[in-house]
Amino acid sequence: MTKSSLLVLLALASLFVAMTVAKKLARPYELCGRVYCDTCRFGFETNVTTYINGATVQLECNDKSDSRLVFTNTTTTDENGMFKFIVDRDHRDQCCEVVLLKSPWPHCKVIDKVRSHSEVIITDLNGISSYIRHANNLGVFQDYALPVCAELYKYYFPDPDQES
Repeated sequence: MTKSSLLVLLALASLFVAMTVAKKLARPYELCGRVYCDTCRFGFETNVTTYINGATVQLECNDKSDSRLVFTNTTTTDENGMFKFIVDRDHRDQCCEVVLLKSPWPHCKVIDKVRSHSEVIITDLNGISSYIRHANNLGVFQDYALPVCAELYKYYFPDPDQES
Protein backbone atom coordinates (compact mmCIF):
# COMPACT_ATOMS: atom_id res chain seq x y z
CA MET A 1 0.00 0.00 0.00
CA THR A 2 1.38 3.39 -0.93
CA LYS A 3 1.86 6.24 1.52
CA SER A 4 -0.90 8.30 -0.10
CA SER A 5 -3.34 5.36 0.02
CA LEU A 6 -2.55 4.87 3.69
CA LEU A 7 -3.14 8.56 4.39
CA VAL A 8 -6.48 8.50 2.58
CA LEU A 9 -7.53 5.38 4.52
CA LEU A 10 -6.48 6.98 7.80
CA ALA A 11 -8.37 10.20 6.95
CA LEU A 12 -11.53 8.23 6.12
CA ALA A 13 -11.28 6.26 9.36
CA SER A 14 -10.84 9.49 11.34
CA LEU A 15 -13.84 11.03 9.60
CA PHE A 16 -15.96 7.97 10.40
CA VAL A 17 -14.98 8.12 14.09
CA ALA A 18 -15.66 11.87 14.23
CA MET A 19 -19.09 11.43 12.63
CA THR A 20 -19.96 8.62 15.04
CA VAL A 21 -18.94 10.68 18.07
CA ALA A 22 -20.78 13.74 16.76
CA LYS A 23 -23.91 11.64 16.20
CA LYS A 24 -23.86 10.44 19.80
CA LEU A 25 -23.50 14.02 21.04
CA ALA A 26 -26.24 15.43 18.79
CA ARG A 27 -29.55 16.47 20.26
CA PRO A 28 -32.45 14.02 20.00
CA TYR A 29 -35.20 14.66 17.48
CA GLU A 30 -38.49 16.08 18.70
CA LEU A 31 -41.42 14.89 16.60
CA CYS A 32 -44.74 16.64 17.20
CA GLY A 33 -48.23 17.02 15.79
CA ARG A 34 -51.89 17.23 16.83
CA VAL A 35 -55.01 15.09 16.86
CA TYR A 36 -58.29 16.82 16.05
CA CYS A 37 -61.99 16.07 16.16
CA ASP A 38 -63.51 16.90 12.78
CA THR A 39 -66.67 18.53 14.13
CA CYS A 40 -68.05 19.22 10.65
CA ARG A 41 -67.06 15.86 9.10
CA PHE A 42 -65.40 17.72 6.19
CA GLY A 43 -62.15 15.73 6.22
CA PHE A 44 -60.04 18.71 7.25
CA GLU A 45 -59.64 21.21 10.08
CA THR A 46 -61.92 24.26 10.25
CA ASN A 47 -62.33 27.16 12.66
CA VAL A 48 -64.73 25.01 14.78
CA THR A 49 -62.37 22.03 15.01
CA THR A 50 -61.58 20.83 18.53
CA TYR A 51 -58.41 19.05 19.61
CA ILE A 52 -58.49 15.74 21.45
CA ASN A 53 -56.88 15.24 24.84
CA GLY A 54 -55.78 11.65 25.56
CA ALA A 55 -55.72 10.29 21.99
CA THR A 56 -53.25 7.42 21.48
CA VAL A 57 -50.63 7.90 18.76
CA GLN A 58 -47.87 5.51 17.69
CA LEU A 59 -44.59 6.14 15.88
CA GLU A 60 -43.50 3.23 13.68
CA CYS A 61 -40.29 2.90 11.65
CA ASN A 62 -39.87 0.07 9.15
CA ASP A 63 -36.68 -1.01 7.40
CA LYS A 64 -36.70 0.21 3.78
CA SER A 65 -35.32 -3.05 2.39
CA ASP A 66 -37.72 -5.59 3.93
CA SER A 67 -40.46 -3.52 5.66
CA ARG A 68 -39.57 -5.12 9.01
CA LEU A 69 -40.68 -3.06 12.03
CA VAL A 70 -37.47 -1.84 13.70
CA PHE A 71 -38.72 0.91 16.03
CA THR A 72 -42.00 1.76 17.72
CA ASN A 73 -43.13 4.10 20.47
CA THR A 74 -46.54 5.17 21.73
CA THR A 75 -47.74 8.37 23.39
CA THR A 76 -50.95 10.27 24.18
CA THR A 77 -51.99 13.81 23.39
CA ASP A 78 -52.08 16.64 25.91
CA GLU A 79 -54.95 19.03 26.71
CA ASN A 80 -54.29 20.88 23.41
CA GLY A 81 -54.35 17.71 21.33
CA MET A 82 -50.56 17.85 20.91
CA PHE A 83 -48.40 14.74 20.81
CA LYS A 84 -44.64 14.63 21.07
CA PHE A 85 -42.06 11.90 20.61
CA ILE A 86 -38.42 12.24 21.63
CA VAL A 87 -36.38 10.13 19.22
CA ASP A 88 -32.76 9.66 20.24
CA ARG A 89 -31.32 8.28 17.02
CA ASP A 90 -31.29 8.78 13.27
CA HIS A 91 -33.70 6.63 11.22
CA ARG A 92 -32.24 7.35 7.78
CA ASP A 93 -32.64 3.79 6.45
CA GLN A 94 -36.22 3.50 7.60
CA CYS A 95 -39.68 4.63 6.57
CA CYS A 96 -41.30 6.20 9.63
CA GLU A 97 -44.88 7.25 10.17
CA VAL A 98 -47.12 8.43 12.96
CA VAL A 99 -50.37 6.43 13.27
CA LEU A 100 -53.50 7.42 15.18
CA LEU A 101 -54.63 4.40 17.21
CA LYS A 102 -57.66 5.66 19.14
CA SER A 103 -59.64 8.58 20.50
CA PRO A 104 -60.99 8.55 24.06
CA TRP A 105 -63.93 10.83 23.20
CA PRO A 106 -67.19 8.84 22.92
CA HIS A 107 -68.74 11.34 20.43
CA CYS A 108 -65.59 11.49 18.28
CA LYS A 109 -64.19 7.97 17.78
CA VAL A 110 -64.33 7.18 14.05
CA ILE A 111 -60.79 7.62 12.74
CA ASP A 112 -60.57 9.36 9.36
CA LYS A 113 -58.76 6.77 7.19
CA VAL A 114 -57.19 9.52 5.06
CA ARG A 115 -55.95 11.49 8.08
CA SER A 116 -55.04 8.53 10.32
CA HIS A 117 -51.31 8.49 9.55
CA SER A 118 -48.48 10.78 8.53
CA GLU A 119 -45.05 9.94 7.12
CA VAL A 120 -42.17 11.63 8.91
CA ILE A 121 -38.48 12.04 8.12
CA ILE A 122 -36.16 11.40 11.04
CA THR A 123 -32.65 11.95 9.72
CA ASP A 124 -30.08 14.71 9.29
CA LEU A 125 -29.44 13.68 5.69
CA ASN A 126 -32.35 15.59 4.18
CA GLY A 127 -31.44 19.28 4.36
CA ILE A 128 -33.58 20.03 7.43
CA SER A 129 -31.37 21.90 9.88
CA SER A 130 -33.69 21.65 12.88
CA TYR A 131 -34.05 18.69 15.24
CA ILE A 132 -37.78 19.43 15.43
CA ARG A 133 -39.96 17.43 13.05
CA HIS A 134 -43.65 18.00 12.40
CA ALA A 135 -46.18 15.34 11.45
CA ASN A 136 -49.39 16.24 9.64
CA ASN A 137 -52.31 16.52 12.04
CA LEU A 138 -54.38 13.38 12.50
CA GLY A 139 -58.20 13.41 12.39
CA VAL A 140 -61.20 11.73 13.94
CA PHE A 141 -64.81 12.24 12.78
CA GLN A 142 -67.40 13.49 15.24
CA ASP A 143 -70.61 11.39 15.26
CA TYR A 144 -72.66 14.35 13.99
CA ALA A 145 -71.83 17.67 12.38
CA LEU A 146 -72.31 20.80 14.48
CA PRO A 147 -75.23 23.05 13.39
CA VAL A 148 -72.80 25.81 12.36
CA CYS A 149 -71.26 23.46 9.78
CA ALA A 150 -74.06 24.05 7.25
CA GLU A 151 -73.01 27.70 7.04
CA LEU A 152 -69.32 26.75 6.99
CA TYR A 153 -70.01 24.36 4.13
CA LYS A 154 -71.16 27.30 1.99
CA TYR A 155 -67.93 29.13 2.86
CA TYR A 156 -65.57 26.23 2.09
CA PHE A 157 -67.54 24.85 -0.88
CA PRO A 158 -69.21 27.83 -2.61
CA ASP A 159 -71.76 27.19 -5.33
CA PRO A 160 -70.01 28.19 -8.59
CA ASP A 161 -73.37 29.04 -10.22
CA GLN A 162 -74.12 31.71 -7.61
CA GLU A 163 -70.75 33.48 -7.70
CA SER A 164 -70.75 36.89 -9.35
